[in-house]
Amino acid sequence: MGLWDLPPLLLVLLDCWASVSAQAGATPVVTTEGLYSTKPAPTTFRPAVSPRPHETPRAPRPSSGPRPTPVTDVAALCVCDLSPALCDVNCCCDPDCSSVDFSVFSACSIPVVMGDSQFCSQKAAIYSLNFTADPPQRVFKLVDQINPSVFCIHITNYKPALSFINPEVPDESNFDKLMKTSDRFSSNAESDVSLTAKPDAPNTAKYEVPGSGTKVPITVQSITIQSLNKTLTLQEDTDVLRPLVLVEAGHDKICTNVILEVKYSLMYTDAGEIVKADVFVLLGAVSSAMVPFQQKFEIYFIQQNTKPVPLSGNPGYVVGLPLAAGFQPQKGSGIMQTTNRYGQLTLLRSTAEQDCLAIAGIRTPVLFGYNMQSGCKLRLTKAITCRLVAQKVESLLKGQGFPDYVAPFGNSQAQDVLDWVPVHFITQTSHMKDSCQLPVALAIEVKWTKYGSLLNPQAKIVNVTANLISSSFPETNSGNKGTILISTAVTFVDVSAPAEAGFRARPTINARLPFNFFFPFV
Repeated sequence: MGLWDLPPLLLVLLDCWASVSAQAGATPVVTTEGLYSTKPAPTTFRPAVSPRPHETPRAPRPSSGPRPTPVTDVAALCVCDLSPALCDVNCCCDPDCSSVDFSVFSACSIPVVMGDSQFCSQKAAIYSLNFTADPPQRVFKLVDQINPSVFCIHITNYKPALSFINPEVPDESNFDKLMKTSDRFSSNAESDVSLTAKPDAPNTAKYEVPGSGTKVPITVQSITIQSLNKTLTLQEDTDVLRPLVLVEAGHDKICTNVILEVKYSLMYTDAGEIVKADVFVLLGAVSSAMVPFQQKFEIYFIQQNTKPVPLSGNPGYVVGLPLAAGFQPQKGSGIMQTTNRYGQLTLLRSTAEQDCLAIAGIRTPVLFGYNMQSGCKLRLTKAITCRLVAQKVESLLKGQGFPDYVAPFGNSQAQDVLDWVPVHFITQTSHMKDSCQLPVALAIEVKWTKYGSLLNPQAKIVNVTANLISSSFPETNSGNKGTILISTAVTFVDVSAPAEAGFRARPTINARLPFNFFFPFV
């Protein structure tokens, strides 16, 4: 019996998590190449299951039908139409606007209106203005937009999933009914999970990379069994997943071999191609007293041929090791970190060529206690506008994914958001008439203090300030050929209060003698 010889409902739960949970951790990126495409790029997760001995292969179940109609019609949706029966400025989708109104528009405030971004393919309404026409006209296009994300929803064959409903919790009265209705998740021609038995297919799950046609085998690295008293036992045979067993122990009902935790590990190359997929499974026993219980699913992305980032001290920072940094994707969530050092607090790296465009993306980690300075030269040409140069230089100075928080200690936990130190970003500009504002320097100041015992003080970061300095260049010369210097610097400032040596107070003698102690002398 292989890993994927599971009931259909459990396989659907695993596949739904792999398609939806990872999508919540990364924002989809819309590319120009796929903007006018009509063929979706599916994300398939197809475990092939071999028939068991002494059993006949099951016939494919009928398809669940066409895809459900989206709840929202993007062609009739206009989110910038705020004034009824009036034309809103720069709202190209407002039906109350006429050609006379379009003549005073500068641009479309919302050029693209699309549906749910988690789907691999969704309708997108594109609005633009044709200023060459007299009077200006509105241009409308309805296209199928492709989501390039690896984990996107290819098909939803469960119609209630398109709206917010109260989920029905299984209990003793409705469990049989829910098991019957779960057949709608069965195998079909467009579903993500294939439960069709194939005699020639190997008993190994496959992860299909969208658009490439290649399939990466999913290897079960470990299966751990957890008992009711939380003791763990490692299963030797990873090719066999034990079936669910329901036993009665007195007044309690115990279900064994329930999936409590699943961890996926995906290894990818520099080009973004997944080359290896591993899974770690934790099975356990659940009693009726523990219902409802919570399942845990995790996914890790590891880049191939990269060395892990050396961690700093425990707890304080160690001189010469990188600073732990991260960002908070949304309010209320924990700090998100990456194992790649370039996702943390980094600095522009200097090279022998000193060409800013040639070293774009080359970063070096900020090491605790080391004041660092780097720079490069940017050569301007007539073809580059002032706005484009400003965006390019700012992206070059900050790098990709500039962090929002820095860990106060070397072993700070990501879930302790209130303990992390926010990065205060300050922008300084010098305004001049008819000038081009270009960022020329990024100065990062890290203030730290000695914390703890006087005999063994620990380094703790208390404040981080990033100062983006801009300078004015004449607008008339910005299009001419020239060279500007771009620099970055990191300074560590010790703000520890001077330690004062203290001594214990001298003991006081409070002795009382008996009144006849000196008798007969006194």
